[in-house]
Amino acid sequence: MESEAQHNTTGEHCCEIELRVRYVETDQMGYVHHCQYPVYFEVGRTELLRQNGASYRQMEQAGAFLVVTKLEIRYLAPAKYDDILRLETCTTRLTRARIEHQYRLYRKCDNVLLAQASSTLASVGSSGRITPIPEQFFNHLTACSA
Repeated sequence: MESEAQHNTTGEHCCEIELRVRYVETDQMGYVHHCQYPVYFEVGRTELLRQNGASYRQMEQAGAFLVVTKLEIRYLAPAKYDDILRLETCTTRLTRARIEHQYRLYRKCDNVLLAQASSTLASVGSSGRITPIPEQFFNHLTACSA
């Protein structure tokens, strides 16, 4: 898996990674099962956070957990076993307790857009209640998203 940080033309902070479709991720027809796409998006979010100088593990150790509160996916074309996929993940909105992302998943060989998605993550404490993103992470994410 390769990753690359970038800023797109709207100033959003983005991360691009490559993924290879594994056999276990496909259905009987050899297409990626729809339940795998959220897993791919999680990998994209994790790499984006890592490129911003943080990790989920560090945030959790600081007492904040990011939970998905909304996920919308539009499936446009199928991916197949052994395809190499290119996933672009962008932070589109950041507040003290919420992060919103957009995703675009392409088949690398022909650059066909396979899926578009968006998600909202909320920062919660160990009790499950909304809690601000810890200052050290929020400040860094704000600087990277500007």
